[in-house]
Amino acid sequence: MRRAAAGVCGVVLSGLGTVAAATPRPEDQTPARTMADVIDRVITNENRAIQQIRQYSPLVETYIQDQKPDKELGTVPAGDKYFLGRADFSKGVSLVSLTDTNSKGKKIFGAIGNFFSFSAEFIPGGFLQMIFIDTNGFDKQHYKFDYVRREFLGEVRCLVFDVTPTEKAGKGRFLGRIWVEDQDYNIVRFNGGYSGNGHSSWYFHFDSWRTNVQPGIWLPSFVYSQESDMHYAVSKKLDFRAQTRLWGYNLGHANQEQELSKILVETPVQDDTKTANDLTPIQAQRSWDRQAEDNVIDRFERIGLVAPHGEVDKVLDTVVNNLEVTNSIDVDPEVRCRVLITSTLESFTIGHTIVLSRGLVDVLPDEASLATILAHELGHVVLGHRMDPAYGFFDNLLVDDKETFRHFGFARTPEEEKAASEKAIQFLNNSPYKNQLGNAGLFLAALEQRQKEIPNLISGHLGNRVPVIADLKTSAADPKQNPQMIAALPIGGRVKLDPWNDKLELIKSKPLGTVAEREKMPFEVTPFMPYLMRYTAEAANKPQ
Repeated sequence: MRRAAAGVCGVVLSGLGTVAAATPRPEDQTPARTMADVIDRVITNENRAIQQIRQYSPLVETYIQDQKPDKELGTVPAGDKYFLGRADFSKGVSLVSLTDTNSKGKKIFGAIGNFFSFSAEFIPGGFLQMIFIDTNGFDKQHYKFDYVRREFLGEVRCLVFDVTPTEKAGKGRFLGRIWVEDQDYNIVRFNGGYSGNGHSSWYFHFDSWRTNVQPGIWLPSFVYSQESDMHYAVSKKLDFRAQTRLWGYNLGHANQEQELSKILVETPVQDDTKTANDLTPIQAQRSWDRQAEDNVIDRFERIGLVAPHGEVDKVLDTVVNNLEVTNSIDVDPEVRCRVLITSTLESFTIGHTIVLSRGLVDVLPDEASLATILAHELGHVVLGHRMDPAYGFFDNLLVDDKETFRHFGFARTPEEEKAASEKAIQFLNNSPYKNQLGNAGLFLAALEQRQKEIPNLISGHLGNRVPVIADLKTSAADPKQNPQMIAALPIGGRVKLDPWNDKLELIKSKPLGTVAEREKMPFEVTPFMPYLMRYTAEAANKPQ
């Protein structure tokens, strides 16, 4: 199956398996002597990679924004769609949805017979198919390879080839360009589309990237797809941009490996019987609530929804600490922050744990805006808005992955949200961010302005949508006084994700300088241009 716009949902998940890093074969360690040798090595490695990925079940997220013309900005979002699921490659390309609990009535895009009356619908499996060049004959019999040049993608030097199907290769073959790293000759990027559009199928253009996650292993990580003038039916056309991300390849195994590699040193036993005391009822309740928090966070981390504690969490903790110190807040147990890996814009509290989505951290324009969101969630903590203590019983966490969003929920009532917003204003007015709240107001105003066009992006799956604090929205800064002011960043503007171990890092980029109005693109989908690096044990094991 090679359709970029078609797929099948609803296949039962197979179990996750541990996979050892690929050891290069003897012939792979010898440099290719001719371009024909290179092509042979590329073909061998690509077909090996197709078999290799069948051992994994990563999470797959696809976010699509429909586009419409705009006189000032060129194009702007005109609707959106969101999908999160787990891939199952054991028997082909299939997905189990975590977000769509009603798959009945789904139709494969372009598969209805009456060409003049059918309606188009995006199928997530079609976007997942774009991580493969060709699963049914990637060889010299079906393809012609033309060398173009050498080119660096980040730190990885690549050989670039144009790839075209042979005359009798058939429909659905890849047509485009590939980038091959020049040490082991693995394909690390391919850009183009599948040939042979017709009334029953449409193939989208895409740009697909892979990441070197282990020695000799390059796994699919990002796919960008776009169409601006694809006509179907009568007087209808597709105009969209889409991002697909994959992560969680090593789910559950990283912690096991770390535990087994720790050196345990025995220390003398200390007698605490003289100072030990039973917990009071209040202390016992706090301990129980913390246990419930830990249970939920651990569960989410194990299934790939929450990132391991790392660099981004420390940044959030620092901002929360600034709010606590300047407002003389002292709560027990201490407030901590974690990051939900999804692109949706949401924030919520799990007891005393504040959770912000990666997508929300991505689009926030500055620290004051980040502090505003955290102040609102800190308000919930200070006001004692509790979570369901039933999560203290571990069996309440043992649900199938596909039931996660239906089983767990941390949304607050409108009354609780209003009270938390009032507390947030109080905290911010006493904080180091009090003179920068105009920018935060501009962000919240932009969010409310776009809510009709991008409802799936700003709708929370586990908590409430991002709060729009009225007092801050009305005090938004005037962008006319500073044309370079940015209300919100595009999706993916701040955080990068390691698809193997789910670690998050802040993107280190150069200042942009002058930004044209059309380049601001708040909350919008943009192409991927990751900085590729080769895997090193030192980088993988560096402390967070």
